[in-house]
Amino acid sequence: MSVRVRMAPSPTGFLHIGGVRTFLFNWLFARGRGGECLLRIENTDTSREVAESVAQIERSLRWLGIDWDGETTFQLDRMGRAQEEARRLVAEGKAYEDEGAIRIRMPDEGVVGWEDAIKGRIEFPAAELEDLVLVRSDGRPTYNFASPLEDWLDGITHVIRGDDHVSNTPKQLVVLRALGAEPPVYAHVPNVFGGDGKKLSKRHGAVSVDEFRAAGYVPEALMNFLALLGWAPDGETTIMSREELIERFSLERVGSSPATFDYAKLDWMNGVYLRSFPPEEYADRLVAYLREQGYDWPEERIRAAAPLVQEKITRLGEFPAFAGFLFGDVEPDPSLLDSRILREAERALERVEPWRADAIEQALKALCDELGEKPRSVYPSIRVAVTGSRVSPGLYESLELLGRETALSRIRAAASVAA
Repeated sequence: MSVRVRMAPSPTGFLHIGGVRTFLFNWLFARGRGGECLLRIENTDTSREVAESVAQIERSLRWLGIDWDGETTFQLDRMGRAQEEARRLVAEGKAYEDEGAIRIRMPDEGVVGWEDAIKGRIEFPAAELEDLVLVRSDGRPTYNFASPLEDWLDGITHVIRGDDHVSNTPKQLVVLRALGAEPPVYAHVPNVFGGDGKKLSKRHGAVSVDEFRAAGYVPEALMNFLALLGWAPDGETTIMSREELIERFSLERVGSSPATFDYAKLDWMNGVYLRSFPPEEYADRLVAYLREQGYDWPEERIRAAAPLVQEKITRLGEFPAFAGFLFGDVEPDPSLLDSRILREAERALERVEPWRADAIEQALKALCDELGEKPRSVYPSIRVAVTGSRVSPGLYESLELLGRETALSRIRAAASVAA
């Protein structure tokens, strides 16, 4: 049997990262089996907001590396077919009209159940299921009619979706059986919680792909991290390429317990990916990211700084705070400055020739010997003077990149305001 799945977001705003994780599971499952993955927008109107949301959904998925087969489709496009099928069910006695709407008859006794590919056997007492509205009085189909109808028409073999849809499944099974359709395999993936054990939301920080992108995460790391929210290939492997994820993903290894979104783990994983990039690629990505975020800093200097930060930052978004001193003035905290050390450092550095990191290192180490002090006592004041921060790229390399005149000017100015 050829696998065919669908990603079916509602266009109600930004694409939530929990939904993206579920999309990723669909995509990995289909791609690992040579199957197809469709993108269906479950809309009920054609407002401008819908168009904007669809553009955001498509942009987010593409950036993350998730593609889909064929054109994006819209639930509204099949409204006529939904009305036609609802009238057929009325004619067959499986549904009835009720104040202009059409309702399907739910079974009166027994249970409605299915073998969930993740949760195992699930059953609902038929007596708890009320007759479901299929088509409203204004002609619009309801979600629980349009969704399974489209699954049938699209030949969907597996419906992989979030836990919150479990209660919809018995209704959709009754609809499919009334239509004469073979139900797909249902697989309900666990919810994604924040560190506080509550469902992931705005209070936990970034929750949309756009926000993670703006923070400087790279798509490879985010995809790897999301794949491990509720799924594990063996309980040990953490870093996996896109190709390995596709090859190894299976529903059998998806757990049924809620997954926890650990931002610290994501930062760690993103740092692993950043450090693994070849220097040229790292610089390319850094330049592209800063341009995307609106920074117009000189590209040549960004590229020169890239090797200094590659081992030190976990997100590209940390670069402006970490290395921004290379691109604008700084305001060092006078309480962190030592005027004596800064005057001696200015004197020692004035004689450096050529102005390169190795020569600067020799001069500053010689200064420490002259002062009879360790670098850990001498360097912090110099670092704060030239970078404005106690944390920065390597001091020697930072001084080289700043250039002789700028570096000495900052040291001189800092000495004059030192506490």
